[in-house]
Amino acid sequence: MAKLFESIGKLGLALAVGGGVVNSALFNVDAGHQAVIFDRFRGVQDVVVGEGTHFLIPWVQKPIVFDCRSRPRNVPVITGSKDLQNVNITLRILFRPVTNQLPRIFTTIGEDYDERVLPSITTEVLKAVVARFDAGELITQRELVSQQVSEDLTERASTFGLILDDVSLTHLTFGKEFTEAVEMKQVAQQEAERARFVVEKAEQQKQAAIISAEGDSQAALLIANSLMEAGDGLVELRKLEAAEDIAFQLSRARNVTYLPSGQGTLLQLPQ
Repeated sequence: MAKLFESIGKLGLALAVGGGVVNSALFNVDAGHQAVIFDRFRGVQDVVVGEGTHFLIPWVQKPIVFDCRSRPRNVPVITGSKDLQNVNITLRILFRPVTNQLPRIFTTIGEDYDERVLPSITTEVLKAVVARFDAGELITQRELVSQQVSEDLTERASTFGLILDDVSLTHLTFGKEFTEAVEMKQVAQQEAERARFVVEKAEQQKQAAIISAEGDSQAALLIANSLMEAGDGLVELRKLEAAEDIAFQLSRARNVTYLPSGQGTLLQLPQ
């Protein structure tokens, strides 16, 4: 019986040791990831291991797993424009490594390649591109600026084995002095527009006054000519028209009483 338990113990120990060895000889690569194998005797292997479960030599080989999915990163940069204005720019980058260049990336840069590469090349490219534009052009031609930054940065990143899926300008502001100058310019433009409106209004009023004066002059000339031709007849005609208009207005008033001519009033007024 003792020999049986001893045999079972030895078998269990062997299974445990064998299980540990097998477990240490296996490693997993998750979806969207790739692995590079480091061999203690031969260094970094050129073969890139894909997704799934794989074997390695325990204590001799070590897997280094890289995330090969697109990841975002925001890089803020302070630079100067062509007219020497301070510009604060934030660039949003979607990046991922080139799969077949992972051994070279690990050997020359390291696992934290994004921390070492992206800030430096982004600053370099942004400074070069922004220096080609004035502050006003950075606003009015923002799409062109973003396109040039994307092209130059994509080309620069490819030398390090990186793919940029998207590059976009998410934040663009200027220094305090430039912002205040823009606000003052806008106020000056508004005041100039207001002054131009006042001048145009005065000119229109002047033209209206001239036209009105010319009309009065023509009317006076016509009246003078009519008087010369018709004599006092025109004046009498105007008097009759005025009297007719006054009589019409008085006939509509309720507090007006008409008395026949030649008769006294109804009230006996004291003499």
